[in-house]
Amino acid sequence: MNDIIQGIAIYALPVIFAITLHEAAHGYVARHFGDLTAEKAGRISLNPLRHIDPFGTILLPLMMFLASKLLMGNGLLFGWAKPVPVDFNQLRQPKKNMLWVAVAGPGANLLMAFFWAAVIKFGISAPDGIYAKPMILMGIAGIEINVILMVLNLLPLPPLDGGRIAVSLLPNKLAWKFAQIEPYGFVILLVLLVSGGLGVVLWPLITITKQIIVMLFGLYV
Repeated sequence: MNDIIQGIAIYALPVIFAITLHEAAHGYVARHFGDLTAEKAGRISLNPLRHIDPFGTILLPLMMFLASKLLMGNGLLFGWAKPVPVDFNQLRQPKKNMLWVAVAGPGANLLMAFFWAAVIKFGISAPDGIYAKPMILMGIAGIEINVILMVLNLLPLPPLDGGRIAVSLLPNKLAWKFAQIEPYGFVILLVLLVSGGLGVVLWPLITITKQIIVMLFGLYV
């Protein structure tokens, strides 16, 4: 039980900020390119309370963590925040600007992974004390969560960010056809998840990305 409580305490902040700042980043960039939808909805904010979905951000990750911890010994997490509303038609150059709005979310996760790597670095170099180990463990959790979210969202499948990026980059006719996949995107994602195909594709990319971050920051944890 103590391990479960400690795990929840370590993962809570990284999960909340990984999910909510990902969404906020979309709103910031959309506003920069002319779409004020997120701003009018009060969603351009670093306050997690503006973005938290009670089920997707709190209840589901908590249930998954507890179940996986009890059954397998390792905590698994998955979740989402309330999607930030973006009206791509309001962007100054919708197809071109869509690329940057989509990249903003995974880009925020990458920056947060760097931040948590710096936290680990500080924890390792800090004088040994009661805060050093929790900082390192929270940093490890932060890197793991943000890299997973970044790589997953870059999957070229509408309505994931990677799908939006693909639509932005493809020629108009092909982009229109590819965008028609969007209503079925989450069904396809679920099938890939249940079949194990999603893990086959994503885990090597997740592992490589984490290794690069470890090397960049000289971490050996």
